[in-house]
Amino acid sequence: MTDLRIRAATPEDLDTVLAFWKVAAEGTSISDDRAGVERLVARDPEALILAERGGEPVGTVIAGFDGWRCHLYRLAVHPDHRRQGIATALLAAAEERFVRLGGRRADAMVLTRNESAHRAWDAAGYGPEEKWRRWVKPLAG
Repeated sequence: MTDLRIRAATPEDLDTVLAFWKVAAEGTSISDDRAGVERLVARDPEALILAERGGEPVGTVIAGFDGWRCHLYRLAVHPDHRRQGIATALLAAAEERFVRLGGRRADAMVLTRNESAHRAWDAAGYGPEEKWRRWVKPLAG
């Protein structure tokens, strides 16, 4: 895996990342558009972490830190590159970032129906916390 490069995505990467998510990510989000990802990178330039191999994206994770909690979103690995340690490398980079920022616990958004993601998160040392339920409300803007 020496040819794997992990780095923060830049504004120039955003169209590529959005296209990548259509292939590699499970489900879609209300924020999966250029404006949403631009706001993320403008607000926190190190939050969107990109894995590349041969100059092409093979994985992403969003490692968001609000000063209090550490949140992981959009852990995605291209289907042709799964089971090669890319998710592990991305999570290591995200966790190192959180520790550097003073974070003490990370949580991840994982779709209930995504069984393969459950296995990956479990292998990385994460587990469901059944006593919590996510409540959401779309905001009109």
